[in-house]
Amino acid sequence: MNILVTGSSGWLGQTLVPRLARDGHKVVGLDPEPGATTSVVGSVVDRALVRRVIRDEGITAIVHAAARHKPHIETHDNSEFVAVNVQGTLNLLEEAVAPGSPVDRFVFTSTTSLMISQEIRDGKAGGAKEAVWIDETMTPLKPRNIYGVTKLAAEELCRLFNHLHGLPVPVLRTSRFFPEEDDMAHAIVQSGENTKANEFLFRRLSVEDAAEAHVVALARAKEVGFDTFIVSAPTPFRREDCRELIADAPSVVARLFPDYRALYERRGWTMFDTIDRVYDAGKAERVLGFKCRTDFRAILAGLR
Repeated sequence: MNILVTGSSGWLGQTLVPRLARDGHKVVGLDPEPGATTSVVGSVVDRALVRRVIRDEGITAIVHAAARHKPHIETHDNSEFVAVNVQGTLNLLEEAVAPGSPVDRFVFTSTTSLMISQEIRDGKAGGAKEAVWIDETMTPLKPRNIYGVTKLAAEELCRLFNHLHGLPVPVLRTSRFFPEEDDMAHAIVQSGENTKANEFLFRRLSVEDAAEAHVVALARAKEVGFDTFIVSAPTPFRREDCRELIADAPSVVARLFPDYRALYERRGWTMFDTIDRVYDAGKAERVLGFKCRTDFRAILAGLR
């Protein structure tokens, strides 16, 4: 395939572009920031550029990973989020289905962040009695910030273009895989490395797994049509654990992984006192046949 990857200079793009190239695909990276994995410097907001790249490069598949992300809320105004996340997505979709376009599939990189309302975010501090079990059946979705609102709007554009034009558009709601420090809790005392290890229990994946999920989604796009998938490390928890997770998360983890405390103590690490949400990535495994390789068990194996 001739694949256009937007956001190619980003954390995901730097891993995904060479991964696709290793499979023999021609990959064109598009990003406003120059980089080793970017061949066209420009923005998805520039529709003429999008049209030119699709036509000139004979693009047959698009992976749309470019976005204004949550950290940008502090540095960019709301209109920038709408321009990039909504209008930029619309530009790509419209050019993908334009007469003569060779594009026959489109994978959209979304986020689990759009599933987190302010109530969920507040968690135990807000009076929650149990952790929230999050899967694709959750409704209504009430994003708490402009990032989530614009990503949800972009998902709806993807659904609409599948409905109107039959364009296959799998949507991957990725959990956290960026290297920045986490901002999940109001008072995290763990180091960044400790925090990330803990999160593999319920809301994180490696960037390599994120890239692999996109490879699989591209291959299965025509079978899937339009659908949304949470992409996150498989959780060892069950729904029945949710009440105890909000009250005493370390006890649940110790029951499932009896040696985790000793492994953590060697590094001076600790577990979160409470876990307020659990992402269930089971649908991606059932429908796409994709399962993250790196999970909490793998993290502990590395510590051993």
